[in-house]
Amino acid sequence: MKFVLRMVVALALEGMLTQLPVASAKPAAPTGPGVTFQAPGATIWYEVRGSAVGRPLIMVNGGPGFDHNYVLCSDAWDTLAGRRRVVLYDQRGNGRSGALTKDQTCTLADQVADLDALRAELRADKIDLLGHSWGGYLVMAYAARHPERVAHLIIADSASPKWTDTDFIFKQIFPEGTDRQGALDFADALGDSTAAAKSMQEYLGMLFVSGKKRDEFLSRSADYHFTRSVNETLNNELNRLDMWPALPRFTMPTLVLTGRYDINVAPSTAWKIHKAIPNSRWEVFEESGHLPYFEEPEKFVKVVEGFLGGPERPALR
Repeated sequence: MKFVLRMVVALALEGMLTQLPVASAKPAAPTGPGVTFQAPGATIWYEVRGSAVGRPLIMVNGGPGFDHNYVLCSDAWDTLAGRRRVVLYDQRGNGRSGALTKDQTCTLADQVADLDALRAELRADKIDLLGHSWGGYLVMAYAARHPERVAHLIIADSASPKWTDTDFIFKQIFPEGTDRQGALDFADALGDSTAAAKSMQEYLGMLFVSGKKRDEFLSRSADYHFTRSVNETLNNELNRLDMWPALPRFTMPTLVLTGRYDINVAPSTAWKIHKAIPNSRWEVFEESGHLPYFEEPEKFVKVVEGFLGGPERPALR
């Protein structure tokens, strides 16, 4: 039965690759100078797009270990910023927030505290949160710690609340890619200084339905910054945690979304998250892999705007 299911998924994905009309993706505007501020134990960089008054939407990117640059593959954030403030930031140890110092910690609790410090920096009593991939895990952890601060929660192609429960299907869909990646990882372990970057390229190349979209994304990959030490530090901790018991207590409006052909985090993981959160909304992007905001940006904006509604405005005094 498992073999038949894998064949169906593989054939369906092959059909998507050969039949779908593909439009070029429009990248977001380049990052500006932004702002840095001092969170407890870390300096954090962020940028606000849009000038609407009201509750901000904070976009929490994936990784762990990536800065925010990879999400600039799509102008969905600029479109959303036409009606609300959209906040992009670099998590501690990444990008413009600076490398970790020798004595600086990088735990899940640190990441949650940094996010709450960003909320305070924005002077927002409540925030809307959108987390992608590892960022989906982080926004769930934030919602568990500070439920009173979250107005709307969007969990996009997220890792499982128990890190080791995440359903990866790379081997079933891209056996040649995972073999190449395995060989590169072995070469990296033996000291090949070029192997890690090549392995990352293999990984990124398996995230898309469309070959054209894949090539567009990879053509800008020199701008995507990855910090291995942050990834390894957080992975070591997350492998020991189980957040499943917290999800049934979520009461904030929650949207769980996934790309139908997400190989990095199979839709089965997103479905389990949706079923665990009472009254959550479920949305599938039928022409997407791991990055629906890149492969289906128009639908992504429509779904997010429909879920969030109009921007909240402060009461008249």
